[in-house]
Amino acid sequence: MASTNGLVPITRAFLSSYYDNYPFPPLSPDVSRLTDHLYNISKLLHQPQSSSSLPQGERLLMQEAESEPPHKMDENMWKNREQIEEIMLLLQTSHWPKSLQQQSTPQDVELARLLSQLRDKFEGALKVVESFQAKNSNNIFNIVMTYMPQDFRGTLIRQQRERSERNKQAEVDALVNSGGSIRDRYALLWKQQMDRRRTLSQLGSATGVYKTLVKYLVGVPQVLLDFIRQINDDHGPMEEQRQRYGPPLYALTKMVLTIRLFLSSSWWRFEDIKMQKDQISVLEEAVQVYVSELERFLNFIGEVFANSPFFVTAEEAGAFKNNGYSETTVAAGKTHEVSLNVEMVNSYIAWDFSILQGKISTDIGFCVEHIDTCGNKTLILPYRRYESDQGNFCTVMAGHYRLLWDNSYSTFFKKALRYKVDCIPPVVEPEPSSTATATAEAE
Repeated sequence: MASTNGLVPITRAFLSSYYDNYPFPPLSPDVSRLTDHLYNISKLLHQPQSSSSLPQGERLLMQEAESEPPHKMDENMWKNREQIEEIMLLLQTSHWPKSLQQQSTPQDVELARLLSQLRDKFEGALKVVESFQAKNSNNIFNIVMTYMPQDFRGTLIRQQRERSERNKQAEVDALVNSGGSIRDRYALLWKQQMDRRRTLSQLGSATGVYKTLVKYLVGVPQVLLDFIRQINDDHGPMEEQRQRYGPPLYALTKMVLTIRLFLSSSWWRFEDIKMQKDQISVLEEAVQVYVSELERFLNFIGEVFANSPFFVTAEEAGAFKNNGYSETTVAAGKTHEVSLNVEMVNSYIAWDFSILQGKISTDIGFCVEHIDTCGNKTLILPYRRYESDQGNFCTVMAGHYRLLWDNSYSTFFKKALRYKVDCIPPVVEPEPSSTATATAEAE
């Protein structure tokens, strides 16, 4: 087990300095040129029809092509995979226009040959994206595991991850077997990705005894919990990554969407307007540019990610200020309280506090109570005076909870209170079959 002593999670400022050493060579100008060209051809194919007479699929696809790509890097990765698979479906012989399937003219025979070649290129691109995602995920997990105890606890963490991933794959399989579309499948895959993040964030936000239990019983070092809590914050370290490397990926997402739009529009109008030779050339060039630029980007970003640090020394990061604690002064004869609204039972309420002591030993009263909608109070933690305390409990009732620090018994002395309070929602593994069914029904 590697030591985390003296280390803190990476900060956005540190990543910014690190990324300065890895500027991405700009995408080929052909990316934007060919994207615009294919989009304009698609618009022309739609022109003779009013928007109301366009098939719903065409309208939705046009709207998506005209919208801004997602902001998150990993969501764009999934979006590229989804569009590649949709294009590969369009390039299957069974999805060609009927007249093209017959290949009754030399031009159709030549186009059919080219389409098969383009499908092979997209199949190769799909493998590159899948490999990148798998490698990146395993790399992160393996780095984290180097800071885990190399005993039964590390084994349990690996087994838990494997079990969770098997359940997620079962969800996907159930959706596919029930007739779910490519779009349905990728909506579920992205939901699963966000579920992974949410679970990590919930654990990383835990404090007090809950955090201590995670640290010592599960074996997760404190610095890892801080890392997983803040890594995906909207203005956290990953936002620097999005600003630096997001634009070229966004451009590639838009390009692959436009290639699909062009193919879909062409197949829809094929019996009336056959694909022209210059349009075929634009399509062939666009596919070649997209595949090569996507692979170049993934190779580059893969190297950046592989070498990117997860933890740095406090001096490098600029050190911590208060590590999430709040400080307040409770005047003599007064109280201080924190209120929490708990939406789900089996949530954990956790606290960690201490009195900042001077020359005189001091303490403060503390209790926790539940207040129902009628204002009736139920004492959860009986009143007692402490110099410091860590604690937590699992809620059996949703609703309003109040943590109260009491200095009303003091006539002369104010108390300097340092505290941290958290409410950790229950982490529940979804049922594969029911989730998959619900997703399919929603679609």
